[in-house]
Amino acid sequence: MNKIVVLDGYTLNPGDLSYSALEKLGDLTVYDRTAQDDDLIRERIADAPYVFTNKTALNEQVMQSCPNLLFIGVLATGYNVVDVVSAKKLGITVSNIPTYGTDAVAQFAIALLLEVCHHIGHHDQQVHAKRWEQNPDWCFWDYPLIELSGKTMGVIGLGRIGQKTAQIAQALGMSVLAYDTYQVEELQSDTLRYVSLDELFRLSDVITLHIPLFPETQGIINKDSIETMKDGVIIINNSRGPLIVEEDLARVLNSGKVRAAGLDVVSTEPIKADNPLLHAKNCIITPHISWAPRESRQRLLDIAVENLQQFINGNPIHVVS
Repeated sequence: MNKIVVLDGYTLNPGDLSYSALEKLGDLTVYDRTAQDDDLIRERIADAPYVFTNKTALNEQVMQSCPNLLFIGVLATGYNVVDVVSAKKLGITVSNIPTYGTDAVAQFAIALLLEVCHHIGHHDQQVHAKRWEQNPDWCFWDYPLIELSGKTMGVIGLGRIGQKTAQIAQALGMSVLAYDTYQVEELQSDTLRYVSLDELFRLSDVITLHIPLFPETQGIINKDSIETMKDGVIIINNSRGPLIVEEDLARVLNSGKVRAAGLDVVSTEPIKADNPLLHAKNCIITPHISWAPRESRQRLLDIAVENLQQFINGNPIHVVS
């Protein structure tokens, strides 16, 4: 049977999913992690025609040295870990997972927002620390609590995830301003309309990011764009960390210009000890887990298997190269 190698499978499947469907397509070897070392990567995929990777990068030199390599399956939507230009030149098909976590990621964006609004985790900790039972009043709170109904959410990127996030926001009584280079007019309603990016920055009480990372979107949230925003704006990002200039965001969190931020992504992951957001006021950071509910990961694995099956059948799908 043809060899299948998964270079870094642990985050997708820490043990609660089955690889049985993938095993039917070839002789499967799964590595939990593969260090970013070209010699090690070559050793692990040298004779494999089919390779899956999530964050382990595959460059032109590695691909050139693996003459059996025919197919690379990226276990994610973003595929910048593969040199797709070189892959195409070498006749290697690269497929990604275009959508698998829409509901999970949108749900998490709203969860970050609700945590900013209510600090539920903090108040739970305070109850268990006996502060409530020792309190002279029948209730207490340590942070200003925020009601979302009647406020405006600015959604940057009204694709699948942005649309789902906007739907939930509307259900909470918010109106939505959307910015996207591709507009779907039928999505507009009394509670959702497309606007320019400048208008979105100027009018939104909450801004949430749902765009890919491209050169033109990197650092879209920066000192200049923040200056045009409302005082007290809330910023949510569970898309890509480099969409935000972190030094600029940390500074305005500490000054109070931005009321709070809820982030599931940062510029370098895992986060580094010198990241300025670690010490910024009112900044909630989670470790890139929006995508990770079991249901979402199962969909990802199912699509990955289908990508390889269709390639073997001579009908490749979700091709990015």
